[in-house]
Amino acid sequence: MDFSLSPDQELLRETARSLLTRECPSTLLRAHIDDPGVADPLWERLREYAGLGGGSLADLHLFVEELGYVAAPGPFFATTALFAPLLLALEHDLAPAAVDGEITGTVAMAGSEGRWEVNDAPVKTFVPEADTVDWVAVVEPGPVVRLVQAPPIRLLVGIDTTRRLFEVDTATADGGSTRLDAAALDDVIGRATVALAAEMVGTARRLFDMTLAYAKERVQFDVPIGSFQAVQHKIADMALEVEGATAAAQYAAMTFDAGDDERHRAAHVAKAAAGRAATRAAKDGIQIHGGIGYTWEHDLHLFIRRVYGSEHWLGTRAWHEDRLADLVV
Repeated sequence: MDFSLSPDQELLRETARSLLTRECPSTLLRAHIDDPGVADPLWERLREYAGLGGGSLADLHLFVEELGYVAAPGPFFATTALFAPLLLALEHDLAPAAVDGEITGTVAMAGSEGRWEVNDAPVKTFVPEADTVDWVAVVEPGPVVRLVQAPPIRLLVGIDTTRRLFEVDTATADGGSTRLDAAALDDVIGRATVALAAEMVGTARRLFDMTLAYAKERVQFDVPIGSFQAVQHKIADMALEVEGATAAAQYAAMTFDAGDDERHRAAHVAKAAAGRAATRAAKDGIQIHGGIGYTWEHDLHLFIRRVYGSEHWLGTRAWHEDRLADLVV
């Protein structure tokens, strides 16, 4: 399996990196806490890349990794990694509009326990960006999918201020049901899980870069703290975890593109590895930053929040490790 990037993929990554560095500074993340509408112009810039949701997962992986690096808010992930692939699996009439970025959407599937498994609970939880999107795709036993607009919602106040999650009451929401093959639904959720793992890798890389830069510039006892062996060990361990998670997410994306029988196992490995790398980067990063890392004024907490929010979305590391054990044993 060739892990090298094609020239087009290199260009995609560099384009995403340049665009997001310019359009999604940390000041936007801070403003988004009080006014989610400040992310609307960012979506307008990202809309032209919504087609990645209907193409190669390896390409989407590269793009969302850069989204994770800046902890980008807004409906891009919900629309491109969840909603559009689900409509494509349904062969729904709205699928072309979702892939073209003409409409936004999200998926409501998890029940009261937060697991992204088919259930009959009328209230769906952990639904991303439900207040800003045009459509909510409700997944119910069958499995069947209902597309609804403006259902009753309630904001879930969580640690992550960049990805807004909601409870959605689907009991009174009108919408025709369309049956979906269970295996196709598994692939949609599996693809989204790999995309989230890639996004988490990007955030872990941001935490690593911030920590490495701080260790080089922070002076203690007349020398940079990066010269201390204990700090060097932590940074080396962070780097190893991030590199391993990057490879796991990239491999998982390639298995889905190839329709490989190992793709769901690879998805569990990718999310577990990303969770381990990202939380490691958060814990060691804040320790190396010391007191300044705990302050509101420093940007570190914005990315730590994103890490822990993502770790508990679409299955925790422990949950994915348990699913992996079920597949192996």
